[in-house]
Amino acid sequence: MKNQEELKKLVDGCVKNNRRAQEELFKLFYGKMLGVCLRYMSDRDTAQEVLQQGFIKVFEKIGVFDFKGSLEGWIRRIVTNTAIDAIRKSKRNPYLSDDDQFFKDEVVNEFEQKEEMNILNLRAEAAMNAIQELSPGYRAVFNLYVIEDYSHKEIADKLGISEGTSKSNLAKAKMNLQKILKRKYTTKF
Repeated sequence: MKNQEELKKLVDGCVKNNRRAQEELFKLFYGKMLGVCLRYMSDRDTAQEVLQQGFIKVFEKIGVFDFKGSLEGWIRRIVTNTAIDAIRKSKRNPYLSDDDQFFKDEVVNEFEQKEEMNILNLRAEAAMNAIQELSPGYRAVFNLYVIEDYSHKEIADKLGISEGTSKSNLAKAKMNLQKILKRKYTTKF
């Protein structure tokens, strides 16, 4: 990883539309940001398209980056938002399911307390494959809550859904992940 001084020179080059600087920045963060996209998208090709769109936005907005936070975190936020936008565009409202009206917050809270998935003990590849099998709405809420550490209120605001729907989708995502993992792997979770 580059030091702060090298990153500043790289960002300055990107602000000046220097293609080599842009290519170097892209290569520097490609792997990590592709991982972010793969958590949201169901296949690698779509994830790579979203990553390309995300980096276009990064290069358009790089002039406003002020080095008060981490460059990687700033890029990650843009790429995450680009992935969420892609999900929104692909489905009219993928965050709501037919059975949401029957799923009460009390049931969600009880489930959250009783069911704890220990994703950290899974191999990263197995977990990623299982997450990719979730519906776009469940996958988005799961990633934002578990991986990106958003609150249910922040998720609701970002996705245009209620906090209850966010909680419901998280609980359903966890249940579905458990089913997927039990079906695919013989070890206990």
